[in-house]
Amino acid sequence: MNHTDSITHTWQEIAECLRTELTEYGALLALFAEQQKFLFERDANEVLRLSTLIEQQVRMLDQCRRQREDFVSNFAVANAQPPSATLRSLLPVIDAAARPLIEALIGEINHLLYRVRRTSRHNHTLLARAVEVHQETLQQLRPQAFTKTYSPAGRVSIVSGDPASTLRVAG
Repeated sequence: MNHTDSITHTWQEIAECLRTELTEYGALLALFAEQQKFLFERDANEVLRLSTLIEQQVRMLDQCRRQREDFVSNFAVANAQPPSATLRSLLPVIDAAARPLIEALIGEINHLLYRVRRTSRHNHTLLARAVEVHQETLQQLRPQAFTKTYSPAGRVSIVSGDPASTLRVAG
């Protein structure tokens, strides 16, 4: 195998890593969409189950990203570039015919990453609001059991002072 074949093989491995990342980001986005559905349906068990799956998927994505970064670093070194070089900065040393593919994969990953972050923030906001509504309901049932405090940043914290049950059996 000559030097050119080795480089070609490496950019192909990078392309395969990028395709795998795309697949995994798509799977994460699907999990967030499913979680959102159950948030609206107020199905706590399914939301919890999906939270676990989301955590697993994030770990899988982290492994994919690390593998891609290793391939990119090795490709950079093989092409007399620093190991910390970004994939975009390496485009000039990738075969001209392969550059559009790599650029498209990078662009699609960035787009999916944006969507994942946006959807994650939205789900986080929905979860926070659900907890807030739950706390408000509990406060209405047992106002004496909760104390509001404020942090130096102005955030409200609600602390339950009495862990005793709301309902007691007489007798």
